[in-house]
Amino acid sequence: MTNANLPVQIVLPLFSIIIVAMILMARRKQLFIRRIQGLMAIDEAIGRATEMGRPMLCSVGLGGIDVPTLQALAITSYIIRNSARFNTRAIVPVANAPLFPVTEEAVREAYTAEGRPEQFNSDDVRFLSDRQFAFAAAVSGILYREKVAACFLFGTFYAEALIFSETGQQVGAIQVAGTPSLTQIPFFIASCDYVIIGDEFYAASAYLSREPTLLGSLVGQDISKGILIAAILLGTLIASISPVYGVLLSTFLKGK
Repeated sequence: MTNANLPVQIVLPLFSIIIVAMILMARRKQLFIRRIQGLMAIDEAIGRATEMGRPMLCSVGLGGIDVPTLQALAITSYIIRNSARFNTRAIVPVANAPLFPVTEEAVREAYTAEGRPEQFNSDDVRFLSDRQFAFAAAVSGILYREKVAACFLFGTFYAEALIFSETGQQVGAIQVAGTPSLTQIPFFIASCDYVIIGDEFYAASAYLSREPTLLGSLVGQDISKGILIAAILLGTLIASISPVYGVLLSTFLKGK
């Protein structure tokens, strides 16, 4: 904040106050966030796998220990916790060696949190390969051999995205996908039953867990974005109406 101009010195504390206020409010009452169809379909997919007596596959993509992959891992933990109640098997393939022990521990904790530690099977958390298409081929083989009934694809994906989703289609799996990889979203939309797009991917933890800190932070960020968009539109309108106001606005934004 030492070298920040005046607008930044105003906006950052304001947004911080809004987010903290929403977190405190979330601890007192349930805040509303809109329904996300793709996340609501997770329970439907788990139910289908349970009814068919076939396993699920949960992929966290090709990323390492980064924000998108950890977010995908949080969603996977939720899926496994719900599937543990019905004794539905979940296979979690991993493509990054450093991520493998993290994933294994997250899966173990998910079963333990549901009071079903005996359901954890270390063979179901599999490090397959750190080579992109070797990993894709191995996952496709699992989908075919295990006759997977539900396929969850969350995380960072590249060209292998369509290989996964097309294989899932061929085995008749219901598929839910979500990724921040913009180039792969069209392929998921074309071949998956439900797709989580854009900020919905990062909102998933708050949406699924309803944890007050995450929920309040999410709502606070949305309010802050709304204020920022309104300020941009207002500034554009003022600058368009009068060149004089435009000069004054430019001077204010530069902090002079």
